[in-house]
Amino acid sequence: MMAVPGRTGSLDAGELSVRADFPILGRTVRGKPLVYLDSAATAQKPRVVIEAEKTFYERSNAAVHRGAHALAEEATEVYESARAHLAAFVGGRPDELLWTKNATEGLNVLAYALLNATLDGGRFALRPGDEIVVTEAEHHSNLVPWQQLARRTGARFRWLRLHDDGRIDTSSLDVITERTRVVAFTHVSNVTGAISPVSEIVAAARAVGALTVLDACQSAPHLPLDVRALGVDAVAISGHKLLGPTGVGAVWVRADVLADLPPVITGGSTVQVVTMEETSFMPPPARFEGGTQMIAQIAGLDAAIGYLEGLGMERVAAHEAGLTERLVQGVGAVDGVRILGPASAGGRVGLVAFDVDGVHPHDVSQVLDDDGIAIRVGHHCAQPVHRRLGVHASARASVAVYNTLDDVDFFVERLARVRGFFGVTNG
Repeated sequence: MMAVPGRTGSLDAGELSVRADFPILGRTVRGKPLVYLDSAATAQKPRVVIEAEKTFYERSNAAVHRGAHALAEEATEVYESARAHLAAFVGGRPDELLWTKNATEGLNVLAYALLNATLDGGRFALRPGDEIVVTEAEHHSNLVPWQQLARRTGARFRWLRLHDDGRIDTSSLDVITERTRVVAFTHVSNVTGAISPVSEIVAAARAVGALTVLDACQSAPHLPLDVRALGVDAVAISGHKLLGPTGVGAVWVRADVLADLPPVITGGSTVQVVTMEETSFMPPPARFEGGTQMIAQIAGLDAAIGYLEGLGMERVAAHEAGLTERLVQGVGAVDGVRILGPASAGGRVGLVAFDVDGVHPHDVSQVLDDDGIAIRVGHHCAQPVHRRLGVHASARASVAVYNTLDDVDFFVERLARVRGFFGVTNG
Protein backbone atom coordinates (compact mmCIF):
# COMPACT_ATOMS: atom_id res chain seq x y z
CA MET A 1 0.00 0.00 0.00
CA MET A 2 1.31 3.43 -0.92
CA ALA A 3 0.11 6.07 1.52
CA VAL A 4 -1.96 8.97 0.22
CA PRO A 5 0.37 11.95 -0.32
CA GLY A 6 0.60 14.00 2.84
CA ARG A 7 -0.35 11.13 5.12
CA THR A 8 1.47 8.06 6.35
CA GLY A 9 0.41 4.45 6.51
CA SER A 10 1.83 0.97 6.78
CA LEU A 11 1.59 -1.94 4.37
CA ASP A 12 -0.87 -4.54 5.64
CA ALA A 13 -0.76 -8.21 4.70
CA GLY A 14 -2.49 -8.91 1.38
CA GLU A 15 -2.35 -5.34 0.13
CA LEU A 16 -1.05 -4.38 -3.28
CA SER A 17 1.14 -1.36 -3.91
CA VAL A 18 -0.02 -0.01 -7.27
CA ARG A 19 -1.09 3.56 -6.59
CA ALA A 20 1.87 5.01 -8.45
CA ASP A 21 0.71 3.26 -11.65
CA PHE A 22 -2.31 5.59 -11.86
CA PRO A 23 -1.26 9.13 -12.85
CA ILE A 24 -4.49 10.86 -11.82
CA LEU A 25 -4.06 9.74 -8.20
CA GLY A 26 -1.08 12.06 -7.89
CA ARG A 27 -3.20 15.19 -8.36
CA THR A 28 -4.85 17.35 -5.75
CA VAL A 29 -8.46 18.54 -5.41
CA ARG A 30 -9.01 21.93 -3.76
CA GLY A 31 -5.46 21.73 -2.53
CA LYS A 32 -5.97 18.30 -0.94
CA PRO A 33 -4.63 14.92 -2.09
CA LEU A 34 -7.23 13.11 -4.21
CA VAL A 35 -8.95 10.19 -2.45
CA TYR A 36 -10.91 8.51 -5.23
CA LEU A 37 -13.77 6.37 -3.92
CA ASP A 38 -16.04 6.29 -6.98
CA SER A 39 -14.73 3.29 -8.88
CA ALA A 40 -18.16 1.65 -9.04
CA ALA A 41 -19.07 4.51 -11.40
CA THR A 42 -15.82 4.51 -13.38
CA ALA A 43 -12.34 3.25 -12.58
CA GLN A 44 -9.16 5.23 -12.95
CA LYS A 45 -6.66 4.15 -15.61
CA PRO A 46 -3.13 2.85 -15.16
CA ARG A 47 -0.45 4.47 -17.27
CA VAL A 48 -0.16 1.39 -19.51
CA VAL A 49 -3.79 1.86 -20.62
CA ILE A 50 -3.30 5.52 -21.44
CA GLU A 51 -0.12 4.72 -23.37
CA ALA A 52 -1.73 1.83 -25.28
CA GLU A 53 -4.47 4.06 -26.65
CA LYS A 54 -1.95 6.77 -27.52
CA THR A 55 0.38 4.28 -29.22
CA PHE A 56 -2.42 2.91 -31.38
CA TYR A 57 -3.19 6.37 -32.74
CA GLU A 58 0.48 7.16 -33.27
CA ARG A 59 1.46 3.93 -35.01
CA SER A 60 -1.41 1.70 -36.18
CA ASN A 61 -4.53 3.77 -36.73
CA ALA A 62 -6.59 2.24 -39.54
CA ALA A 63 -9.96 0.59 -40.15
CA VAL A 64 -10.08 -3.12 -39.31
CA HIS A 65 -10.97 -5.94 -41.74
CA ARG A 66 -11.05 -3.45 -44.61
CA GLY A 67 -7.59 -3.16 -46.08
CA ALA A 68 -4.52 -5.07 -47.18
CA HIS A 69 -1.96 -2.42 -46.20
CA ALA A 70 0.29 -2.69 -43.17
CA LEU A 71 -1.65 -0.33 -40.90
CA ALA A 72 -4.93 -2.11 -41.58
CA GLU A 73 -3.31 -5.44 -40.80
CA GLU A 74 -1.84 -4.09 -37.56
CA ALA A 75 -5.15 -2.55 -36.49
CA THR A 76 -6.98 -5.79 -37.22
CA GLU A 77 -4.44 -7.70 -35.16
CA VAL A 78 -4.97 -5.32 -32.24
CA TYR A 79 -8.74 -5.69 -32.58
CA GLU A 80 -8.86 -9.48 -32.78
CA SER A 81 -6.06 -10.27 -30.33
CA ALA A 82 -7.80 -8.07 -27.75
CA ARG A 83 -11.01 -10.00 -28.37
CA ALA A 84 -9.21 -13.28 -27.70
CA HIS A 85 -7.51 -11.79 -24.64
CA LEU A 86 -10.72 -10.56 -23.01
CA ALA A 87 -12.57 -13.77 -23.89
CA ALA A 88 -9.87 -15.83 -22.19
CA PHE A 89 -9.88 -13.46 -19.20
CA VAL A 90 -13.53 -14.31 -18.52
CA GLY A 91 -13.26 -17.99 -19.50
CA GLY A 92 -14.81 -17.84 -22.98
CA ARG A 93 -13.78 -18.18 -26.63
CA PRO A 94 -13.03 -15.37 -29.09
CA ASP A 95 -15.96 -16.24 -31.35
CA GLU A 96 -18.31 -15.77 -28.39
CA LEU A 97 -17.30 -12.18 -27.60
CA LEU A 98 -19.02 -9.13 -29.12
CA TRP A 99 -17.52 -5.66 -28.91
CA THR A 100 -19.96 -2.94 -27.82
CA LYS A 101 -19.56 0.69 -26.77
CA ASN A 102 -20.50 -0.17 -23.18
CA ALA A 103 -22.35 -2.76 -21.12
CA THR A 104 -25.63 -0.87 -21.53
CA GLU A 105 -25.39 -1.19 -25.30
CA GLY A 106 -24.49 -4.86 -24.89
CA LEU A 107 -27.58 -5.59 -22.84
CA ASN A 108 -29.72 -3.69 -25.34
CA VAL A 109 -28.16 -5.66 -28.21
CA LEU A 110 -29.26 -8.87 -26.50
CA ALA A 111 -32.77 -7.56 -25.88
CA TYR A 112 -33.17 -6.27 -29.43
CA ALA A 113 -31.77 -9.51 -30.86
CA LEU A 114 -34.56 -11.34 -29.03
CA LEU A 115 -37.07 -8.81 -30.37
CA ASN A 116 -35.79 -9.44 -33.91
CA ALA A 117 -35.94 -13.19 -33.25
CA THR A 118 -39.57 -12.70 -32.26
CA LEU A 119 -40.31 -10.77 -35.45
CA ASP A 120 -38.54 -13.44 -37.52
CA GLY A 121 -40.16 -16.35 -35.70
CA GLY A 122 -36.75 -17.69 -34.75
CA ARG A 123 -35.59 -20.06 -32.02
CA PHE A 124 -35.77 -17.41 -29.32
CA ALA A 125 -39.09 -15.87 -30.32
CA LEU A 126 -41.19 -14.54 -27.43
CA ARG A 127 -44.94 -14.89 -27.38
CA PRO A 128 -47.70 -13.21 -25.34
CA GLY A 129 -47.84 -14.92 -21.97
CA ASP A 130 -44.15 -15.82 -21.93
CA GLU A 131 -42.18 -14.38 -19.04
CA ILE A 132 -39.04 -12.29 -18.57
CA VAL A 133 -37.61 -12.26 -15.05
CA VAL A 134 -35.17 -9.77 -13.46
CA THR A 135 -34.53 -8.78 -9.83
CA GLU A 136 -35.26 -5.72 -7.73
CA ALA A 137 -31.49 -5.25 -7.40
CA GLU A 138 -30.89 -4.36 -11.05
CA HIS A 139 -29.15 -1.36 -12.51
CA HIS A 140 -31.54 0.31 -14.95
CA SER A 141 -29.42 -0.99 -17.83
CA ASN A 142 -30.35 -4.57 -16.93
CA LEU A 143 -33.97 -3.75 -16.19
CA VAL A 144 -35.34 -1.25 -18.69
CA PRO A 145 -34.31 -3.16 -21.89
CA TRP A 146 -36.10 -6.28 -20.61
CA GLN A 147 -39.09 -4.30 -19.43
CA GLN A 148 -39.35 -2.79 -22.91
CA LEU A 149 -38.91 -6.19 -24.57
CA ALA A 150 -41.77 -7.55 -22.48
CA ARG A 151 -43.99 -4.62 -23.43
CA ARG A 152 -43.26 -5.02 -27.14
CA THR A 153 -43.74 -8.78 -27.27
CA GLY A 154 -46.61 -9.20 -24.81
CA ALA A 155 -44.43 -11.17 -22.41
CA ARG A 156 -45.07 -10.87 -18.70
CA PHE A 157 -42.42 -8.94 -16.73
CA ARG A 158 -41.63 -10.41 -13.31
CA TRP A 159 -38.89 -10.05 -10.70
CA LEU A 160 -37.14 -11.65 -7.76
CA ARG A 161 -37.64 -9.79 -4.49
CA LEU A 162 -35.02 -8.50 -2.06
CA HIS A 163 -34.56 -9.09 1.64
CA ASP A 164 -34.49 -6.04 3.89
CA ASP A 165 -30.67 -6.08 3.73
CA GLY A 166 -30.76 -5.85 -0.07
CA ARG A 167 -29.77 -9.44 -0.81
CA ILE A 168 -31.84 -11.38 -3.34
CA ASP A 169 -34.57 -13.41 -1.66
CA THR A 170 -34.20 -16.92 -3.09
CA SER A 171 -37.59 -17.88 -1.72
CA SER A 172 -39.00 -15.77 -4.58
CA LEU A 173 -37.43 -18.04 -7.22
CA ASP A 174 -40.89 -19.46 -7.76
CA VAL A 175 -41.50 -16.52 -10.12
CA ILE A 176 -39.40 -18.53 -12.59
CA THR A 177 -41.92 -20.86 -14.22
CA GLU A 178 -42.37 -23.02 -17.32
CA ARG A 179 -43.30 -19.84 -19.21
CA THR A 180 -40.06 -18.03 -18.33
CA ARG A 181 -37.85 -17.42 -21.37
CA VAL A 182 -35.24 -14.97 -20.02
CA VAL A 183 -33.74 -14.46 -16.57
CA ALA A 184 -31.51 -11.37 -16.37
CA PHE A 185 -29.74 -10.52 -13.12
CA THR A 186 -26.77 -8.72 -11.66
CA HIS A 187 -23.70 -10.54 -10.42
CA VAL A 188 -23.06 -7.78 -7.87
CA SER A 189 -25.47 -5.00 -6.93
CA ASN A 190 -24.12 -1.52 -7.60
CA VAL A 191 -26.04 -0.27 -4.53
CA THR A 192 -25.65 -2.94 -1.87
CA GLY A 193 -22.43 -4.56 -3.10
CA ALA A 194 -24.04 -7.95 -2.44
CA ILE A 195 -22.95 -10.90 -4.59
CA SER A 196 -25.97 -12.62 -6.10
CA PRO A 197 -26.72 -16.34 -5.56
CA VAL A 198 -25.78 -17.13 -9.15
CA SER A 199 -25.86 -20.93 -8.92
CA GLU A 200 -29.36 -20.98 -7.45
CA ILE A 201 -30.77 -18.56 -10.02
CA VAL A 202 -29.10 -20.37 -12.91
CA ALA A 203 -30.37 -23.74 -11.69
CA ALA A 204 -33.94 -22.44 -11.55
CA ALA A 205 -33.63 -20.93 -15.04
CA ARG A 206 -32.05 -24.05 -16.53
CA ALA A 207 -34.82 -26.21 -15.11
CA VAL A 208 -37.31 -24.42 -17.37
CA GLY A 209 -34.98 -23.82 -20.34
CA ALA A 210 -34.73 -20.04 -19.87
CA LEU A 211 -31.82 -17.94 -21.15
CA THR A 212 -29.68 -16.42 -18.40
CA VAL A 213 -28.11 -12.99 -18.80
CA LEU A 214 -25.60 -11.77 -16.21
CA ASP A 215 -24.61 -8.15 -15.59
CA ALA A 216 -20.95 -8.46 -14.55
CA CYS A 217 -20.10 -4.75 -14.49
CA GLN A 218 -19.47 -4.68 -10.74
CA SER A 219 -17.84 -8.12 -10.52
CA ALA A 220 -15.38 -8.40 -13.42
CA PRO A 221 -13.02 -5.68 -12.05
CA HIS A 222 -12.92 -7.17 -8.57
CA LEU A 223 -13.37 -10.95 -8.68
CA PRO A 224 -12.00 -13.82 -10.79
CA LEU A 225 -14.63 -14.45 -13.47
CA ASP A 226 -15.29 -17.73 -15.29
CA VAL A 227 -18.40 -17.55 -17.45
CA ARG A 228 -18.55 -21.30 -18.02
CA ALA A 229 -18.24 -22.11 -14.34
CA LEU A 230 -21.05 -19.64 -13.66
CA GLY A 231 -23.22 -21.52 -16.14
CA VAL A 232 -24.87 -18.46 -17.66
CA ASP A 233 -25.68 -17.90 -21.33
CA ALA A 234 -24.58 -14.27 -21.69
CA VAL A 235 -22.47 -11.82 -19.70
CA ALA A 236 -22.24 -8.03 -20.09
CA ILE A 237 -18.87 -6.42 -19.31
CA SER A 238 -18.02 -2.73 -18.85
CA GLY A 239 -14.60 -1.64 -20.11
CA HIS A 240 -14.32 1.62 -18.19
CA LYS A 241 -15.00 -0.11 -14.86
CA LEU A 242 -12.32 -2.68 -15.72
CA LEU A 243 -9.52 -0.04 -15.66
CA GLY A 244 -10.01 0.43 -19.40
CA PRO A 245 -11.08 3.45 -21.46
CA THR A 246 -14.61 4.76 -21.75
CA GLY A 247 -16.51 3.95 -24.92
CA VAL A 248 -15.80 0.21 -24.98
CA GLY A 249 -17.50 -2.83 -23.51
CA ALA A 250 -18.29 -6.38 -24.49
CA VAL A 251 -20.85 -9.14 -24.26
CA TRP A 252 -19.91 -12.79 -24.03
CA VAL A 253 -22.61 -15.11 -25.40
CA ARG A 254 -22.48 -18.89 -25.47
CA ALA A 255 -21.72 -19.98 -29.05
CA ASP A 256 -24.83 -22.10 -29.58
CA VAL A 257 -27.02 -19.21 -28.41
CA LEU A 258 -25.17 -16.61 -30.47
CA ALA A 259 -25.52 -18.71 -33.62
CA ASP A 260 -29.31 -18.37 -33.49
CA LEU A 261 -29.53 -14.66 -32.65
CA PRO A 262 -30.25 -12.26 -35.55
CA PRO A 263 -28.22 -9.07 -36.00
CA VAL A 264 -29.33 -5.77 -34.49
CA ILE A 265 -27.17 -2.99 -35.99
CA THR A 266 -26.79 -3.79 -39.67
CA GLY A 267 -24.65 -2.35 -42.43
CA GLY A 268 -20.92 -2.24 -43.02
CA SER A 269 -18.86 -5.19 -41.70
CA THR A 270 -21.93 -7.28 -40.85
CA VAL A 271 -22.70 -8.64 -44.33
CA GLN A 272 -21.58 -11.33 -46.75
CA VAL A 273 -23.55 -10.59 -49.93
CA VAL A 274 -25.79 -7.59 -50.57
CA THR A 275 -28.10 -7.26 -53.56
CA MET A 276 -30.95 -4.87 -54.11
CA GLU A 277 -33.32 -7.68 -53.17
CA GLU A 278 -31.72 -9.21 -50.05
CA THR A 279 -28.71 -9.46 -47.74
CA SER A 280 -26.89 -12.37 -46.16
CA PHE A 281 -25.03 -11.79 -42.91
CA MET A 282 -21.66 -12.77 -41.54
CA PRO A 283 -21.43 -15.39 -38.79
CA PRO A 284 -20.94 -14.16 -35.22
CA PRO A 285 -19.34 -12.09 -33.90
CA ALA A 286 -18.98 -9.99 -37.09
CA ARG A 287 -22.70 -9.76 -37.78
CA PHE A 288 -23.15 -7.90 -34.49
CA GLU A 289 -20.38 -5.34 -35.05
CA GLY A 290 -21.68 -2.97 -37.68
CA GLY A 291 -19.71 0.13 -38.59
CA THR A 292 -16.29 1.35 -37.56
CA GLN A 293 -15.52 0.14 -34.08
CA MET A 294 -13.70 1.83 -31.16
CA ILE A 295 -10.33 0.26 -31.96
CA ALA A 296 -8.12 2.58 -29.90
CA GLN A 297 -10.29 2.02 -26.84
CA ILE A 298 -10.10 -1.72 -27.45
CA ALA A 299 -6.30 -1.41 -27.45
CA GLY A 300 -6.55 0.36 -24.11
CA LEU A 301 -8.86 -2.29 -22.69
CA ASP A 302 -6.46 -4.98 -23.84
CA ALA A 303 -3.72 -3.27 -21.83
CA ALA A 304 -6.04 -3.07 -18.81
CA ILE A 305 -6.69 -6.82 -18.96
CA GLY A 306 -2.96 -7.44 -19.18
CA TYR A 307 -2.39 -5.18 -16.19
CA LEU A 308 -4.95 -7.03 -14.08
CA GLU A 309 -3.55 -10.38 -15.17
CA GLY A 310 -0.11 -9.21 -14.11
CA LEU A 311 -1.45 -8.48 -10.65
CA GLY A 312 -3.52 -11.65 -10.54
CA MET A 313 -7.26 -11.46 -9.93
CA GLU A 314 -6.96 -13.60 -6.80
CA ARG A 315 -4.55 -11.01 -5.36
CA VAL A 316 -6.83 -8.18 -6.48
CA ALA A 317 -9.78 -9.84 -4.73
CA ALA A 318 -7.75 -10.43 -1.55
CA HIS A 319 -6.53 -6.83 -1.48
CA GLU A 320 -10.03 -5.47 -1.96
CA ALA A 321 -11.47 -7.85 0.65
CA GLY A 322 -9.34 -6.10 3.25
CA LEU A 323 -10.51 -2.72 2.05
CA THR A 324 -14.13 -3.89 2.04
CA GLU A 325 -13.97 -5.09 5.61
CA ARG A 326 -12.45 -1.79 6.77
CA LEU A 327 -15.00 0.19 4.75
CA VAL A 328 -18.06 -1.68 6.02
CA GLN A 329 -16.90 -1.65 9.62
CA GLY A 330 -15.92 2.00 9.47
CA VAL A 331 -19.11 3.31 7.88
CA GLY A 332 -21.24 1.07 10.09
CA ALA A 333 -19.69 2.58 13.21
CA VAL A 334 -20.48 6.20 12.32
CA ASP A 335 -23.37 7.63 14.34
CA GLY A 336 -26.42 8.52 12.28
CA VAL A 337 -25.26 6.63 9.18
CA ARG A 338 -27.22 3.67 7.81
CA ILE A 339 -25.62 1.24 5.39
CA LEU A 340 -27.90 0.19 2.54
CA GLY A 341 -27.25 -3.49 2.15
CA PRO A 342 -25.55 -6.18 4.21
CA ALA A 343 -23.99 -4.93 7.43
CA SER A 344 -21.07 -7.37 7.14
CA ALA A 345 -18.26 -7.59 4.60
CA GLY A 346 -18.93 -11.21 3.69
CA GLY A 347 -20.45 -12.01 0.30
CA ARG A 348 -20.01 -8.55 -1.10
CA VAL A 349 -17.51 -6.35 -2.94
CA GLY A 350 -16.01 -3.03 -1.91
CA LEU A 351 -18.81 -0.58 -2.34
CA VAL A 352 -21.02 0.84 0.39
CA ALA A 353 -24.10 2.96 -0.23
CA PHE A 354 -25.32 4.78 2.83
CA ASP A 355 -27.83 7.28 4.15
CA VAL A 356 -26.77 10.05 6.54
CA ASP A 357 -29.60 10.98 8.89
CA GLY A 358 -30.65 14.60 8.41
CA VAL A 359 -28.23 15.35 5.54
CA HIS A 360 -28.99 15.14 1.81
CA PRO A 361 -26.58 12.86 -0.13
CA HIS A 362 -25.45 15.76 -2.34
CA ASP A 363 -24.52 17.77 0.74
CA VAL A 364 -22.57 14.79 2.07
CA SER A 365 -20.61 14.65 -1.18
CA GLN A 366 -19.86 18.36 -1.24
CA VAL A 367 -18.47 18.32 2.29
CA LEU A 368 -16.26 15.33 1.49
CA ASP A 369 -15.18 16.88 -1.80
CA ASP A 370 -13.75 19.82 0.14
CA ASP A 371 -11.34 17.28 1.64
CA GLY A 372 -10.45 15.84 -1.78
CA ILE A 373 -12.69 12.77 -1.34
CA ALA A 374 -14.66 11.70 -4.41
CA ILE A 375 -17.79 9.61 -3.82
CA ARG A 376 -21.02 8.99 -5.73
CA VAL A 377 -24.48 10.37 -4.89
CA GLY A 378 -27.94 9.86 -6.34
CA HIS A 379 -29.94 6.74 -7.12
CA HIS A 380 -26.99 5.17 -9.00
CA CYS A 381 -29.28 4.22 -11.92
CA ALA A 382 -31.06 1.82 -9.58
CA GLN A 383 -34.29 3.45 -8.42
CA PRO A 384 -36.20 0.23 -7.59
CA VAL A 385 -33.63 -1.01 -5.08
CA HIS A 386 -33.53 2.39 -3.37
CA ARG A 387 -37.32 2.38 -3.21
CA ARG A 388 -37.25 -1.13 -1.74
CA LEU A 389 -34.78 0.02 0.93
CA GLY A 390 -36.87 3.06 1.82
CA VAL A 391 -34.82 5.94 0.42
CA HIS A 392 -34.90 8.09 -2.71
CA ALA A 393 -31.13 8.41 -3.05
CA SER A 394 -27.90 7.60 -1.27
CA ALA A 395 -24.21 8.38 -1.07
CA ARG A 396 -21.81 5.62 -2.14
CA ALA A 397 -18.13 4.98 -1.54
CA SER A 398 -16.43 2.30 -3.62
CA VAL A 399 -12.89 0.98 -3.73
CA ALA A 400 -10.68 -0.59 -6.38
CA VAL A 401 -7.26 -2.18 -6.62
CA TYR A 402 -5.47 1.20 -6.32
CA ASN A 403 -7.13 2.20 -3.06
CA THR A 404 -5.48 1.86 0.35
CA LEU A 405 -6.49 1.49 3.96
CA ASP A 406 -5.41 5.11 4.37
CA ASP A 407 -8.05 6.12 1.81
CA VAL A 408 -10.75 4.27 3.69
CA ASP A 409 -9.70 5.53 7.12
CA PHE A 410 -9.51 9.13 5.97
CA PHE A 411 -12.95 8.87 4.35
CA VAL A 412 -14.53 7.38 7.48
CA GLU A 413 -12.91 10.03 9.67
CA ARG A 414 -14.33 12.83 7.52
CA LEU A 415 -17.72 11.13 7.15
CA ALA A 416 -18.05 11.10 10.94
CA ARG A 417 -17.87 14.92 10.88
CA VAL A 418 -20.54 15.50 8.23
CA ARG A 419 -23.61 15.66 10.46
CA GLY A 420 -21.87 18.03 12.84
CA PHE A 421 -21.00 20.29 9.91
CA PHE A 422 -24.74 20.76 9.33
CA GLY A 423 -25.54 21.00 13.04
CA VAL A 424 -27.33 17.64 13.09
CA THR A 425 -27.05 15.81 16.40
CA ASN A 426 -28.25 12.43 17.66
CA GLY A 427 -31.69 12.46 19.21
